[in-house]
Amino acid sequence: MFKTLSDQYPIPRSFLTHSNPFELLIATMLSAQCTDERVNKVTPALFEAFPDVASMAGATPEAICDTIRSVNFCYTKAIHIQKTASLLLSQHKGRVPHTLEELIALPGVGRKTAHVVLGQAFDIAGITVDTHVKRVSFRLGFTHHTDPYKIELDLQQQWPKKYWIHLSTLLIVHGRNQCTARRVSCTTCLCNSFCQKQGLVP
Repeated sequence: MFKTLSDQYPIPRSFLTHSNPFELLIATMLSAQCTDERVNKVTPALFEAFPDVASMAGATPEAICDTIRSVNFCYTKAIHIQKTASLLLSQHKGRVPHTLEELIALPGVGRKTAHVVLGQAFDIAGITVDTHVKRVSFRLGFTHHTDPYKIELDLQQQWPKKYWIHLSTLLIVHGRNQCTARRVSCTTCLCNSFCQKQGLVP
């Protein structure tokens, strides 16, 4: 299945435009309940106004919110971004930490965001469970759960660690392109022969 998907979909390094781990962290925080396309439209202005951890930490949530206003829940995210930048300065010498435990301790950073940063910025294996991974994993029979953490554990138990980072990416791309929430095309699906629960949605 991995070969089938990777042959069809060139694996992108990232869906979010960034130039360093801090920008990736902030962009991923913004992507919660928002499209990557929208995030990529607002981050250039955000990073031009606040180009580093110190300037982001020194900004007000209102000032940050002004640059990301078209993103869902912009003010709440602005508060989290400012607090996260402040903690990076005070607790991590202005650097993005390399461990899951340290990342999820930051405001507005959950396991999904942490795994994106660890995998794409530091090449540390983990499985990112977003809405696409959740749906496709259920349909393919890799999990019976709907809780993202339990799905993450199910996938970790069934897949060798070397596949984890790219597996998440491939399932996301497949979920966006073919195994979508609204349009199920099982008869022509690349994974038809692997799928155990065609057409079912958790």
